[in-house]
Amino acid sequence: MNGIEQVAVIGGGAAGFFAALSVRHHHPQARVVLFEKSNKVLAKVKVSGGGRCNVTNATFSPSGLSKHYPRGGKQLKKAFNQFQARDTVGWFLDRGVALHTEADGRMFPVSNDSQTIIDCLQREAANCGVDIHLHSGVKQLSPEADGWLVNGEAFDKVIVATGGSPTSMGFDWLRDLGHRIAEPVPSLFTFNMPGETITERMGLVVQNTIVRIQGTKLSHQGPVLITHWGMSGPAVLKLSAWGARELAERDYGFTIQVNWIGVTNEAEVLGQLEEALPGMLRKKMANACPFDLPKNFWIHLLEKAGIDPDAPWAELGKKPRNRLINGLLNDTYTVAGKTTFKEEFVTCGGVTLGEVDFHTMESRVVPGLHFAGEVLDVDGITGGFNFQAAWTTGFIAGRLGLQA
Repeated sequence: MNGIEQVAVIGGGAAGFFAALSVRHHHPQARVVLFEKSNKVLAKVKVSGGGRCNVTNATFSPSGLSKHYPRGGKQLKKAFNQFQARDTVGWFLDRGVALHTEADGRMFPVSNDSQTIIDCLQREAANCGVDIHLHSGVKQLSPEADGWLVNGEAFDKVIVATGGSPTSMGFDWLRDLGHRIAEPVPSLFTFNMPGETITERMGLVVQNTIVRIQGTKLSHQGPVLITHWGMSGPAVLKLSAWGARELAERDYGFTIQVNWIGVTNEAEVLGQLEEALPGMLRKKMANACPFDLPKNFWIHLLEKAGIDPDAPWAELGKKPRNRLINGLLNDTYTVAGKTTFKEEFVTCGGVTLGEVDFHTMESRVVPGLHFAGEVLDVDGITGGFNFQAAWTTGFIAGRLGLQA
């Protein structure tokens, strides 16, 4: 029985909820109290994936999964050997919630409604007898000789799953317990481009781009979404995650270089153009694009290169042609600021990973204290990876030191 009778879980998000359920599963005799400072649990689950909840990703190997985390991948690889995406799918299926996989690997409930996931977790908590305390922020957390005091109540073990914090001060209470904190900065954000005319093409998606941040080694390939404030989409969001610290140091002011067609060889692009040219000579350039680009975006590139979109291809001179090819392969835009990705706020930063044993999620600094979720210096790219880290670390933390 391990002598564990009273367990406090701090935080009612995905990681905290899963940790509480894991405690009840692995220690059926334990009383579990979940402390949530707000008036509702699982708020982030509700808004995830545009209200559909991107539960996990169909990457069913620990090593494959771990490659999607700019911070914490090495440590999570150990954790995924204990509970990975396949286990998440099975866990929900066993409780009557089937998931479906989209073309990009993201997995959602078949209902496409995040409330399905919330209802499942809350139903399981009720069945397991998890004691949920809302409006219950933790004012006191102090180690005692034989356990912990949480708001004056005695517990044998504590699991901290409070999520990320936008400010360093939000982690002061963990510093007071002796933990080092990696300074928090935003991750998963979109790029603001005030003054760039490309924003007039908002709503367009260019599928196969390569986006690079000048002056760095940061580069990602994938779709880009043009927005009314700048750029978003998978390529931009991945850049924001992998470059979170470097971009924060630049105060979110930098230049991006965009290859709009995913082909890096200039001679190959010129060859494509010359091959298509005989069939386009009499056509307006706006109406005949030899590349896989949305028409309105193609017109934007023509105008940026100083080319009249209504002019026929037959009138295209060598210099404007070279400007056009340069715009296709080496287009540049000035970024000045960032915008949070939808309602999903993800931070890079938190409890330093070397101070946590990822086989048990227990603190190496303070015995009896476990961690789960984004309170750790762990974050994934978009696609269900942050929730998977929450389910995995929550499940392991809830075992409270039991072997896998």
